[in-house]
Amino acid sequence: MVLGHYGLALAMKRAAPRVSLGTLTGAAQLADLIWPVLLLIGLEHVSIVPNTNPLLRLSFDSYPWTHSLLTAAVWGVLAGGAYAGIRADRRGGVIVGLLVVSHWVLDWIVHLPDLPLYPGGPRVGLELWRSMSGTMVVETAMFVVGVAVYARATRATDRVGRWALWGFVALLPALYVASIYTPPPASVSALAWAALAGWLIPLFGWWVDRHRVAS
Repeated sequence: MVLGHYGLALAMKRAAPRVSLGTLTGAAQLADLIWPVLLLIGLEHVSIVPNTNPLLRLSFDSYPWTHSLLTAAVWGVLAGGAYAGIRADRRGGVIVGLLVVSHWVLDWIVHLPDLPLYPGGPRVGLELWRSMSGTMVVETAMFVVGVAVYARATRATDRVGRWALWGFVALLPALYVASIYTPPPASVSALAWAALAGWLIPLFGWWVDRHRVAS
């Protein structure tokens, strides 16, 4: 899942108005932000496989440190605790931690049975990715709701805050569609390096949020 993660992050601005959108999106996507780093250093593994369904062109052979339920909980405790300690915002820390764990839960809905419960443990997945139309409906609905909640929970303080938000909102679906309909990467290394660009999205969210306040 991609847009669903961002939709949930946007929606959580209402629950945690003091937490930057950059932090919220970074928390929701933390597993996927760390994943390419572990691919490059060889701790996790993925294969590129031919498939007429573009959602199934990656075979997630091993990613126990970023995408198991147990490690998601550990990352969530660490991220949420760090945020609460640094910002003196316990509520915000809880939301950040829950968003980190939510990544596994949402992935569980769409993935094939490749998500481990713990490193070396049973793998699960509800396989929504087998239906492109079903996946698109769920992802789009979550994203639209998230954008609506964020837009109602905040207001722009200047023109940047108004237009940057809609730039952010337009960019994410565009990247999602491009990831589906462009040819698969030439190699795992190319995939990992391209995925590292995902770190720019929380920075974009942080910039958007600097020009908006809770309404």
